[in-house]
Amino acid sequence: MTIKLYCFGESGNSYKAALTLQMAGAAWEPVYVDFFGGEARGDAYRTKVNPMGEVPAMVDGDLTLTQSGVIQQYAIDQTGSALGGQAADKYEVLRWVLWDNHKLSSQAGVTRFLLNFLPEEKRPEGAIAFLQGRLKAAYGVLDAHLAGRDWIAGEAPTVADLSCCGYLYYPEPFGFDRADWPNIDAWLDRLAAQPGWAHPYDLMPGHPSDRA
Repeated sequence: MTIKLYCFGESGNSYKAALTLQMAGAAWEPVYVDFFGGEARGDAYRTKVNPMGEVPAMVDGDLTLTQSGVIQQYAIDQTGSALGGQAADKYEVLRWVLWDNHKLSSQAGVTRFLLNFLPEEKRPEGAIAFLQGRLKAAYGVLDAHLAGRDWIAGEAPTVADLSCCGYLYYPEPFGFDRADWPNIDAWLDRLAAQPGWAHPYDLMPGHPSDRA
């Protein structure tokens, strides 16, 4: 049975789930959600897919899961993928997935949305500056952690890497310049060279140009 992932290309949280399913070798297909058209907040989506009104959401037969980290773990459990890491790295992988969700992706997603998907006159400049300050601190933590190592946890790519990269391949500007963070830059190149990796706009339907 093919897993259905409700997602859209601009969503970094969807990308984490989609990339994990792809690199784990799961049988899956994207189901486009018209987020900017309000689909995720509509009664039909909330009733049938995700009452939280968010993406990603995953449906596998009678099972529905939401939240990217949960979907990532499901993909690993179903496929036995090495992306779960070695047993000794279990808690380190989880530590970085939780850190990303709290310190990195949560800030990057909002900042990118405010700077690219809201009309300029509606952008809260004070909030953007505050978020970018928090992001700078997070980039510093990640860049320092990656000094002298190839991967975030263990000796091979894991969902810790696939979680923390969620927003860092997008081309839209939100205050992240890879050249400023050489260890992150090299890590993103290493990850992009792995079998099964794909850019978010190649992996999922939905692109800003669709609304141009």
